[in-house]
Amino acid sequence: MVNKPMKRAHHEENPLPFVVPHRSVPLTAPFGWLAEGWRDLWRAKQVSLVYGWAVFAISVLVAGMAYLMGGIVLLITALSGFVIVAPLLAFALYSVSRQLCEGKVPSLPHTFRAMRKPAANALVFALVLLVIFMIWARAGMMVHVFFPLEGQPELAEITTFLAIGSAVGAVFAAITFAAVATSLPMLANRDVDVITAVVSSINAVLRNKAAMGLWAGMIIILTLVGFATAFFGLVLIIPWLAYSTWHSYRDLLDVSQWPILEAPE
Repeated sequence: MVNKPMKRAHHEENPLPFVVPHRSVPLTAPFGWLAEGWRDLWRAKQVSLVYGWAVFAISVLVAGMAYLMGGIVLLITALSGFVIVAPLLAFALYSVSRQLCEGKVPSLPHTFRAMRKPAANALVFALVLLVIFMIWARAGMMVHVFFPLEGQPELAEITTFLAIGSAVGAVFAAITFAAVATSLPMLANRDVDVITAVVSSINAVLRNKAAMGLWAGMIIILTLVGFATAFFGLVLIIPWLAYSTWHSYRDLLDVSQWPILEAPE
């Protein structure tokens, strides 16, 4: 008896490209993303506030522990490293924007169910970001040798410390931003591996340097506003940025070739 050869899967017959096709966007695109994200925030107000207050509680807890364990230096390091881990805090919120795009009413149960399938990829991503954060924390502790601890520090000494710390932090922030700009929304929405998602994100950022540079600046400013309000501002800012990031992902990448992740019922 001759066995008939099994029909290969569609993706084996037509292999997907290693990098997701990108789109070029104008410099003003980030303003549109923020506008759309703001609309999503108020269309899903209840779910957004639940996540926002959860982020607030986590932020206060981490900041308090950092101050108790290492004083002001570790606190500054933890706050500056917030931009590295913040995208993970917003991971579940991408499904809220997806529900809105599909014309559905967002709910917490559906959001939690939607996170089951991409959970493995999210865990891998979390481990990578954790390693980056730990390296940054160590680098931040090394930078503290430039912090004037004795007497009344002069402006030049403080400026030197801030300049060195900012330069080191900028390197980590730039790498992280390029890697997560569109990858996490894609992982939450499409059947794609982490490497393809990250490489596609970096490619989209490099192909839209001006717009993405502006977008990164907006994210930093809004995050600083959240810190300046004793973290209370993060209650609205984190969901707002999450939804805006979802719309940036839809503008920057053409993911039509990749299967949609269906949330289990």
